Amino acid sequence: MNKLANEKSPYLLQHKDNPVNWYPWGEEALNKAKEENK
Repeated sequence: MNKLANEKSPYLLQHKDNPVNWYPWGEEALNKAKEENK
């Protein structure tokens, strides 16, 4: 399971078990991208 498991959107929830470490759009995702220079 990834970080989409707590989202409310049915579209995002259908991807909660994907083998990708998805982040929902927000401060945490932006900080992670900044840390990784992406």
